[in-house]
Amino acid sequence: MKVELTGTGGPDGWPSDGCASCRSVGRERKPLSVVVDDNAALDGYELARTDDGDIIIGPDGGSLLFANGDGGTGPGPGFDLVLIDLLDDPFRLGALRSRGLVNRATRVVAVGLDHRVRSEAELDRRLAYWGAVQAPDGTVLETSDRAAHDSSKPHRMIVLGGTRSGKSEEAEMRLAGEPDVLYVATGDPHGDAAWTDRITAHQNRRPAHWRTRETRDLEDVLATETGSVLIDGLGTWLAGVFDELSAWEDPGRVRGACDGLVAAWRSTRARVALVSDEVGLGVVPEHPSGRIFRDTLGELNHRLADESEEAALVVAGRVTSLP
Repeated sequence: MKVELTGTGGPDGWPSDGCASCRSVGRERKPLSVVVDDNAALDGYELARTDDGDIIIGPDGGSLLFANGDGGTGPGPGFDLVLIDLLDDPFRLGALRSRGLVNRATRVVAVGLDHRVRSEAELDRRLAYWGAVQAPDGTVLETSDRAAHDSSKPHRMIVLGGTRSGKSEEAEMRLAGEPDVLYVATGDPHGDAAWTDRITAHQNRRPAHWRTRETRDLEDVLATETGSVLIDGLGTWLAGVFDELSAWEDPGRVRGACDGLVAAWRSTRARVALVSDEVGLGVVPEHPSGRIFRDTLGELNHRLADESEEAALVVAGRVTSLP
């Protein structure tokens, strides 16, 4: 079955106004429009509108899902080609993968593209994590074409940033297209009201098909998990270790825990994104405990980054890859 993307943009196309992304866009995109088999008659085609979106199955057995629905439940057959607005909610792709509708052979093409992403370069960066591609207007696809998205190999990413920098959102974005993600919360669930509100905000951002585990036993997580893991975050883990070992007056007591974490990070079989605070850019803390924590976390960030395939710094929502 032949699928021609005569338009790949959002409802108003791209560019559509004077925003920064529209000024920098390299190619014009018309509003989304798709032609199947040169507008062939519907005889021999199976058409269905489902909670996941519009489905077309051609006479040759080729299958297309335009994922414009709210999302269904339960498993389903894998599609050859999926067209999806990933700028709306990339976690929907992970949900489709978790149910089998998108598998390793499914070709995923992002459509409805517009100024919700700040540049085409940023779009390509996100799509690479999601196992999806973009295509210019006029592209012709065949449902017989196959993709090869495979995130089963171990891969370690450390995402650094300051307070409210967007580091957690960046880590979540990187794993949004994965079918099964374990979210590891290392903070104390019995914190004050402001801390509880922050935890709730993080929970509300996460999709329903993600699992959650509240633990500081990161060595066990890294040793036992083989899928995708998001750990948020290293700073609260380290603070908890200092408290548990009464190490604020004797920081040497946390050395063993840090060594164990680095060893587990090095040998993990998981695809894991670790969120941590970049503590070396502010003023020198006034209290000794603050200086001890800053120095210990800074050293631990360094050691883990050395053992990572990727390291990134997030500032004001912008991401810099650290070579």
